[in-house]
Amino acid sequence: MADVVVVGAGVGGLAAAIRLRAAGHAVQVFERNEVVGGKLATRRFDGFTFETGPSLLTLPRVFDDLLAVAGTSLADELDLVRLDPVCRYRFTDGSAFDVRADPAHTAAELDAWSSGAGAGWRRFLDRGARTWEVAERTFFAGPMGSPLRLVGRMRSPLDLVAIDSMVSLDQRARSTFDDPRLVAWADRYATYSGSSPTAAPATLACIPAIEQDEGAWYVRGGLGRLAEVLGDVAGRLGVGITCGVDVERIVRHGRRVVGVQAGGVDHPADVVVVNADAHHLYADLLPHRRALARVDRAPRSSSGFVLLLGVDGLTDRLAHHNVSFPADYAAEFTDLFERRAPVLDPAVYVCCSAVTDPAQAPDGCENWFVLVNAPSGGSTDWAREAPGYRDHLLEVMARRGWDLTGRIRSEEVITPADIASRYRAHGGAIYGTSSNGRAAAFLRPGNRGPLRGLYLVGGSSHPGGGLPLVAISGRIVADLVAADGA
Repeated sequence: MADVVVVGAGVGGLAAAIRLRAAGHAVQVFERNEVVGGKLATRRFDGFTFETGPSLLTLPRVFDDLLAVAGTSLADELDLVRLDPVCRYRFTDGSAFDVRADPAHTAAELDAWSSGAGAGWRRFLDRGARTWEVAERTFFAGPMGSPLRLVGRMRSPLDLVAIDSMVSLDQRARSTFDDPRLVAWADRYATYSGSSPTAAPATLACIPAIEQDEGAWYVRGGLGRLAEVLGDVAGRLGVGITCGVDVERIVRHGRRVVGVQAGGVDHPADVVVVNADAHHLYADLLPHRRALARVDRAPRSSSGFVLLLGVDGLTDRLAHHNVSFPADYAAEFTDLFERRAPVLDPAVYVCCSAVTDPAQAPDGCENWFVLVNAPSGGSTDWAREAPGYRDHLLEVMARRGWDLTGRIRSEEVITPADIASRYRAHGGAIYGTSSNGRAAAFLRPGNRGPLRGLYLVGGSSHPGGGLPLVAISGRIVADLVAADGA
């Protein structure tokens, strides 16, 4: 059995730690922040609770599978609530629709817009479900390094067609829907990986299909409870977790890793699993010019600008998850990926978990997590621009029916610069690399590093960002460690 050090206690790092410890390895985790969870974080102030990272759990069976290796389950550890509606979508013409837990209800609501809209929506989901069936047993089944590895896991040429990677998500949406509002709804799913719908493959249509088929879930008490549970389960297994200690460098000997330096102390290891941004790994922890150049060739994901608002009073027709679209949604992606400047008229996402869980806010109040996409990198001086952009965003929201004038009791702002600093995310890129371009999935850093004994987990490595995906990366790495005989 190996001595393993995990750098970072994000969800991917904790998933790898649990699996490796369950396999009999000695595992020590170092986390620079004071709590585990990485971007799955919670912020509390003035009686309000906010989830500052993921706010929705999909594919809970991925975490059930993870917890099973530790002899427990999601049902034993957490109270999950299936959301209905999943999300409420609003448009500038005053129309809106809910994606419901029961697809028949959603289809009927869309048919009220125009005859056949519900059937088109179901066709889009059916195609996405087929994509997911193939992707789960190919793309997500193990490490990825080249298209040949993906093709080698396919059962027939029909699988290649089902992956739907030869057209963009936007093209697939436009070929399915006549209504531009449904095109905007479908295009929105590109942003789940910090991408543009005109550049990301139609493969991403599997995301709404997963939400529909397997549910969109909230964790009672906030999604941060999932991070706490993973940390607790790891500890019960015997994983050592040290928070508030930074890993300064990875120690190598020849062509293999032999440990890390953390808090100024050397810690020997046979295996080092890095749950950190790949750019930080190869620029700082283990300088590696070729690996860094490969990371920098991959298209970077977008970032985000966030308002945490403690709001007085209750808002009519506010769901747990809400999206307000602009009149010209395509312009948002020009701002993000071409101008690389703050979006002038953004889609606005509002999560108010107090709708489902009133304990998340004081009585008679709401906790508004407001997110708009923002460019990663770029030349914006957020320390100077954030106050003005905050005011602009509130004006945009007011024009679209969310006027919070006189209702904001407490607030905080999180900018791309804050995300870059807090998580060492290069340029504030939330997901590391985006899905922009047909080759994006193969440019993303692999799970096996360039030195023997080095492995990568988390959102900036295969298979990408999002709670279930980073948990899957932990499974892939545990399997690689076993295959490599560590």
